Amino acid sequence: MSGRIWLGILALMATGAAACRAEKPAPPPTRDAHSAGYVKSVELPDGAVPPVDQNGNFILGPTHPAAPETTPAADVPRGTACSFTMRSEESKIYPGVKQDAGTFNRVDPEHPDRMLVTSHAAPYTRTVEVYVPARYQSGDAAPLLVGADGPDRMMLPILDALIAEHRIPALVFVSIGNGGGDAQGSERGLEYDTMSGRYAEFVQTEVLPAAEAHCGVRFTTNPDGRATMGGSSGGSAALAMAWFHPEWYHRVLTYSGTYVNQQWPRNPKSPHGAWEFHEHWIAESPRKPLRIWLEVGDRDLYNPNALHDGMHDWVEANERMARALAAKGYAYQFVFARNAGHVDRAVREQTLPEALTWLWEGYAPVTASHIGSMRPSSSR
Repeated sequence: MSGRIWLGILALMATGAAACRAEKPAPPPTRDAHSAGYVKSVELPDGAVPPVDQNGNFILGPTHPAAPETTPAADVPRGTACSFTMRSEESKIYPGVKQDAGTFNRVDPEHPDRMLVTSHAAPYTRTVEVYVPARYQSGDAAPLLVGADGPDRMMLPILDALIAEHRIPALVFVSIGNGGGDAQGSERGLEYDTMSGRYAEFVQTEVLPAAEAHCGVRFTTNPDGRATMGGSSGGSAALAMAWFHPEWYHRVLTYSGTYVNQQWPRNPKSPHGAWEFHEHWIAESPRKPLRIWLEVGDRDLYNPNALHDGMHDWVEANERMARALAAKGYAYQFVFARNAGHVDRAVREQTLPEALTWLWEGYAPVTASHIGSMRPSSSR
């Protein structure tokens, strides 16, 4: 082969490599907590976390030391973990879907706020892990915390410590694995980014009965004793669970919540996906009996796909959430974390104990065996 041909091949290879490098998304910019339009917030000393007896907006310093509750003392009673597997063929709500290869990031030329993503039916399995506190008595209807993207082992020592110190109730934590993939066209995206009560109904009718059967627990039906939590799209799913079914959940905790335009398939009732929360729903709906804790990092996600619709800045979305919640009079705590990325592990280790303590403030167990109806509501 001639030298000229080799030079041509090398040039093509270099061009292709440059194109691949150009397609890689730029790292998220570092946002300033005091930017114009952001909510006014209390600046905390470096290493400190928001007080559990205050609502509102707070800024964490750049250092994120792990809370002592992440490694509780040896004499703290330990809960137990019970795991089981759920399969797609057993579900009446989520039979399974997978994104077609090579279809992500194709923008609809007629609708630049939408993607031309296609998918196909595909089976999945998911792991569900149930944390049962040491103080749980067989037959008790326990308070409930439902977590997305499980199993989440970081939670277990923290729950042990907080329950032992009576800072939160002796709750059962159900940590649910997702159905696989991510974003538009995937099973995880369908579960978490769909803004409806569907995922909550899946948990209510399929996951929780399986948890009770496999792990020998019972859950309270009092919505004030039931909470949801998650990060990223799991965070927007956690809020959707309580928003669309406040008769089931009153408490929500989210890290880097995906309150952006990521819903797929498109739904004319929520054309902007989870962006609708701060764009319309919170302001335009009667205030719901919800208590909400949310966090975002200063280097959180910013337009990580081909959509340039003005609705893909995670920091702006969470700032807008804080503003909307404050204007409507919700009980909430919003944390802007400096030196932090998307669902930042160090920030979670620093803040989770106090966040969970704040989340469960005001909870008083009831003796009645049934509070209200557990049937789905039609409220938006």
